[in-house]
Order: sequence, then C-alpha cells, then structure tokens
Amino acid sequence: MKIIRVEGEVSLKRDIDTGTAQQLEAVERIIHQVKEEGDQALFTLTEQFDRAVLSKLRVEQEEMLTAHEQMDDDVLGALREAIMNVRDFHERQKRQSWMTTKEDGTILGQKITPLDSVGVYVPGGKAAYPSSIMMNVVPAQVAGVKRIVMVSPPQADGTLPASVLATAYELGVEEIYKVGGAQAIAALAFGTETIQRVDKITGPGNIYVALAKRAVFGEVDIDMIAGPSEIVVLADEQANLRYIAADLLSQAEHDERASAVLVTPSQSLAEQVSNEVMNQLETLPKKEIAESSIHDYGAIYVTANLDEAIEVVNELAPEHLELLTKEPMALVGRIRHAGAIFVGPYSSEPVGDYFAGPNHILPTNGTARFSSPLNVDDFTKKSSIISYSQQALQQNAGTISKLARLEGLEAHARAIDIRLEGK
Repeated sequence: MKIIRVEGEVSLKRDIDTGTAQQLEAVERIIHQVKEEGDQALFTLTEQFDRAVLSKLRVEQEEMLTAHEQMDDDVLGALREAIMNVRDFHERQKRQSWMTTKEDGTILGQKITPLDSVGVYVPGGKAAYPSSIMMNVVPAQVAGVKRIVMVSPPQADGTLPASVLATAYELGVEEIYKVGGAQAIAALAFGTETIQRVDKITGPGNIYVALAKRAVFGEVDIDMIAGPSEIVVLADEQANLRYIAADLLSQAEHDERASAVLVTPSQSLAEQVSNEVMNQLETLPKKEIAESSIHDYGAIYVTANLDEAIEVVNELAPEHLELLTKEPMALVGRIRHAGAIFVGPYSSEPVGDYFAGPNHILPTNGTARFSSPLNVDDFTKKSSIISYSQQALQQNAGTISKLARLEGLEAHARAIDIRLEGK
C-alpha cells in the first residue's frame, strides 16, 4: 500500500460516475420503452439483458415457500437474529406527531405520515445480498409503509436466488417482481400493467440503475446515488496490525473502485500494515478485485500526531470509520463526518454490515459531510399544522400584511386584511 506523509489536504473523493454518453442514451431509451410498452418492454429487456425468458413477472407465493424450505435452519436462525437487531435499532428512530397550543388559541404542530409505497431494488448478477434487503425493508416497515415492492433481476433460469426469496419471506414481503436494471426503476417510477408505481425507490445497483434513479427523481423520491464502498481505519501504535489489514481488505474485495485507507501517527505501524495487507491478499478468493482496489484507491496516511489524524479523518468523511486506538470512545465526540463509526478492536465493519442493527446503507464519496445513513425518517413525510384563532390573527394581522407588501404581494396582504373587516 502507498504510505503518504500528510502535508496538506487529503480526500477520498473519486470522480462521480455520471455515465458515458452511450450509457445515458441507453437508460433514456429503456425508460421511454417501459413507459410506452409497459410489461412487454420488461419481458423483452429481461430476455435481452438477463438471458431469462419469463412468462410472468411476479414471484408466486409457492416460489417463496420453496426457497424458504431450501434454506439451512442455522442460516434462517442467523437471518432472524439479524432482522431482530435491525428492527430493534430502527424502532428507536420513530418520531411522533405533535401539537402545541398557545394562550391566544393558536395551535401549531407537525404530522408524521408514512409513505404509501416504496420500491426496493435488490441487485443480482455476481452475488445476492440478503443483508441489503433487510436494511431497506425493515426501516420502511417500522415507519409504517403499507406497500413494499421488491424488484430483482432473475437468473438465466428465470428464478431469484433462494437466499433473496427466503429473506423476503422472513420479512413478510409479498410483492416481488423478477425485473432488474434501468427497466425495473422505470417500472417502479411510472408503473406498468402488472407493477403499480411507487412513491420512493431505495437500494443499490450498477451504473444503469444509478443513472435511472437519477433520471426518475422528481417523479418519485430516491434514497441516494451511492458510490463504491470505502473504509477508513484510525489507529495508533497499540492497534493490532492483523485486524487492521483484514478490515481494509473487507472493503477492498467489494469492488475494484472501493477505497481502503489507514490513518495513523505511527510510521512503524504504517509499514507493518502495508506488508500485512500484501500477505493477507495472497489467500483471498477475490484477490484480483481487492488487489486492484488497494493499488488504485488504497493508502496509508501518516500524520504528525493523533490530533492531526482526527482532522484527516474529518476531511475524508468516510462511509465506514473504525477507531482502533488506546481510548477509542474518547474520540467519538471529535468525529464530525462519518457514515458509521465502529469503536474498538471488536467492532469490525462486518459487524455493522450484517448483524449489529444500524443501517449499512451509508453516504459515500465524502457525502457524510451532509447526509446520513438510511433510516426511518427516509420513509416518512412531515406536514405542518397551523390553526390560528380569531384573537391570534387580530393580534398579528398588521405584521403579516407588512411582510406580504414588503415582497410586493398585495393579494397576500388583502387575504389577511379582509378578515379584519368582519364581513
């Protein structure tokens, strides 16, 4: 790994993949085709891109039951434990509607309403990700969303992976469609004969999915445009170098563009970790992917002291941050920008990916400076409640009219004044 002595600003930011002209044109064409042809477009595009010939789009209950029965009992037990932890964490995020009354009879408040419907995109292709299903579905359920729709590209034989269907079954998701890519996003946004449109789309996908989500934003809401995964480990000389190397590689194996970074005030630790990463790489099944990630987007930043290391971390604003220092909890309050903070040597990043409970759908590419993990609030909307009494309006009418006329909006002012005339 590259060892860099910090002498100025640092950044994890990679160029945002806005798509090539050909990719943008393809996504636009697919969205138009789905809007014009509906279900027929989904069948045609699924055969073209996924090599699957389907007779129907919706997953039948029998398919879910069969997949569920195929799963090992121990695996189902693990899924249930993880779902319970994720649900418990997100239950604590729920907000209540509220109202307050003033002496003059004014009533002000906020009404919290769950979204009517949400579409969850589940990637297919190289791998299946049951953990992403629970991270999208559970907060939506906790928020009170009544209709949760899942879409995922089918395998060549026209089925979805058993682990995906079994997880959906455990979560109680019943509306599932075998469609992926930009065409799935278009179907969720605009609807077809079979798939009724939704209000929001969440979940990760490839560049075509990301571009489609960006294109339909405004027609529906979306969660975020996520970039490649990233981890930053902040460690001092007492940290276990084997733990650090393993955790860096746990993100590097995701994608060739994933980023794995160590920040430390110890030159000795930097050199040892660099060597250990190379040693552990040799036995990784996904060695080529991880090696490319480490070579192109991996780095070890060596700082003058721990205070400077903390500032570097805040500049990086990482998706995942691990604190492997002598007193890690003492540093939490000094971290301003991070999607998730893993504290201490036994809080390895995969603990959060799969089991602890917090959501693993996190802001990437420096956006932790201003955004948050996926949470229950993302599946609700808020309405303000305003009820003025006659007394309150009489007391404040003059001020309101002055402000309206300040902006040149005479009709606004008259809408207030007319109520003082008593007619």
